[in-house]
Amino acid sequence: MSAKTQLENLVKDFQKKRPLRAGSLIITVYGDAIAPRGGTVWLGSLMKLLEPIGISQRLIRTSVYRLVQETWLQTERIGRCSYYSLTGPGLRRFQQAFQHVYSITNEEWSGSWCLVFLNQLDSETKQKVRDELKWLSFGNIAPGVMEHPRYTRHQLIPMLQEWGALDDTIVMQTQPLEQKSPRALRLQVRESWNLDELAYRYRHFLEQFRPLWRELQSNDNLTPQECLLARILLIHEYRKILLRDPQLPDELLPGDWEGRSAKQLCRNLYRKIYARAEQWLDEHLENASGPLPRPNEAFYKRFGGLRETAQPIAE
Repeated sequence: MSAKTQLENLVKDFQKKRPLRAGSLIITVYGDAIAPRGGTVWLGSLMKLLEPIGISQRLIRTSVYRLVQETWLQTERIGRCSYYSLTGPGLRRFQQAFQHVYSITNEEWSGSWCLVFLNQLDSETKQKVRDELKWLSFGNIAPGVMEHPRYTRHQLIPMLQEWGALDDTIVMQTQPLEQKSPRALRLQVRESWNLDELAYRYRHFLEQFRPLWRELQSNDNLTPQECLLARILLIHEYRKILLRDPQLPDELLPGDWEGRSAKQLCRNLYRKIYARAEQWLDEHLENASGPLPRPNEAFYKRFGGLRETAQPIAE
């Protein structure tokens, strides 16, 4: 079975999802392919990119309209063409959503926790802030109290200001623990986050993409466009899991944590196909000035560096 056949299977699996969340896929496309190239793209280019995945033009139009309403994107019309770019709040969300996707190592944990108390907020604002914190993979430690091992108060201020919740939200940073992994803390982590479900989702990700990786070693017949489709689906599925994963330190995770293998597989696949995908983007994506600019320098730092030739990490 060739890499091309494995990609076809991945596309079919995506098309079977109900509801088909095109808006979420468009977020992945912006974060992975468009943001590094200036952040603005012609709607027609976006349609051309997503058509092979089975997203209709009508659904794309509806989805980008909703993303504008939700302040992710803003639109500019020049003649009969519409161009969509990231808003300020949208860029902040993109940076938060993708900051762990392309990293290959977690920073050492200090032992400190960020605690957010929502009890002083009105019910509507509380729900909005809670949803945003869940989107950042915060867990619930108690009613009205959310926790995260890596975020800091400074990182949360823009989001709280955006929702008008800064003055009525209490954010605390605990002192680092001398003993970072006592039994009680590990039990609390399991109550705050559903690690069993996370592990299941990582296993499913490995089952989805390992066959493609194996075929690429012996029968790599993917075109530049197909490499781009594979890359989008890879990052899309991986990103959706990371949105639920607080990136807990190793001392609070099981020794056989599936997230480690998933990260290695994602890195290996991405580095295998990214260059051909970029070739298609160079030739087909446009903004109001013409072809999109080349990716910025930060793009080439993904997964520890894309320009260098590296041996794949064993899964």
